[in-house]
Amino acid sequence: MAGGTGGHVFPGLAVAAELKARQRDVVWLGTQRGIEARVVPPEGIEIEWITIAGVRGRGLAAHVTAPFRIGAAVVQALAALRRRRPAAVLGMGGFVAAPGGIAAWLTRRPLIIHEQNSVAGSTNRWLAPLARKIFASFPDTFPQWAREEVVGNPVRRSMAVPADEPRERLAARRDARRRLFVIGGSQGARILNRTLPRALAELPPERRPEVWHQAGRLEADATREGYAAAGVEARVDAFVDDVAAAFRWADLVVARAGASTLAELAAVGVGAILVPLRSAIDDHQTMNARHHTAGGAGLAIAEGDLTPAALAQAISGCLFDHARLIAMAEAARRQARFDAAERIARACLELAEARA
Repeated sequence: MAGGTGGHVFPGLAVAAELKARQRDVVWLGTQRGIEARVVPPEGIEIEWITIAGVRGRGLAAHVTAPFRIGAAVVQALAALRRRRPAAVLGMGGFVAAPGGIAAWLTRRPLIIHEQNSVAGSTNRWLAPLARKIFASFPDTFPQWAREEVVGNPVRRSMAVPADEPRERLAARRDARRRLFVIGGSQGARILNRTLPRALAELPPERRPEVWHQAGRLEADATREGYAAAGVEARVDAFVDDVAAAFRWADLVVARAGASTLAELAAVGVGAILVPLRSAIDDHQTMNARHHTAGGAGLAIAEGDLTPAALAQAISGCLFDHARLIAMAEAARRQARFDAAERIARACLELAEARA
């Protein structure tokens, strides 16, 4: 169960791939409005649909009607569980996991949850007392009674290439034109889309890097226009399917600080300038960024401090200091946890077998 954004869905897909590699059937619980509707079916995974939406930040009416909508979604999830009869249920966060987790508890199926961020989301906080096993990406995410197991954040197999050493990759490009990849998460980031073109325009033309920018479906055209108006060449895509290839292509990344993005930066081993989403619930992206940059894997700029001049200075200071690029990349790689998906999949199978 995972839905809404790529930050929940892609780690779920990583675990699903491990389960499928062990010849286990996987069924997804999701919504037709979330990113899962687009990215899960191509992986050969069937989806059971329920109707549910988030509550926090949506006003009084959403809170008043929430119990009724959640109740209806639990009924839908119960029907899905009765049809599919899963041996275990895994929740990877997002509002869709709440009714599914309740349904798992009501039907006495073992519930496993994983929290990607350094601050547990509402759904996982609610489900933690019902879960048989609790996994986290960062330490001290849950209260002590939860006995969380810190495994890191699952990444796709294309990301998990431990032998790909960042020092060797960057050393081979020492004298080449620098490369910058920009990604605002699976849905893009308007502030990055607006600021990057103007920031890069402040650099002398001979010091401008090659730019590859994932802008999001709704922002791609406007971002292309922004680069054109700034006189900066850039490749702009609505969505990049192979983020691993993009990270390996880049010398430096500018990104939000979602947990999945940080796990993938670590898995590939590439330094980053992080701009945490100010409106993220519980300000979890700021906490994520602090964890990630504490060891030297990059630097963070708060949204309120993000100006074209500040970003241009940060990009220039990183991109044209080759030793710093290598140090950031190696610091990122030291944070990589390549076995997270395997460990979660193994726990699912162990609990499923114990129930049988």
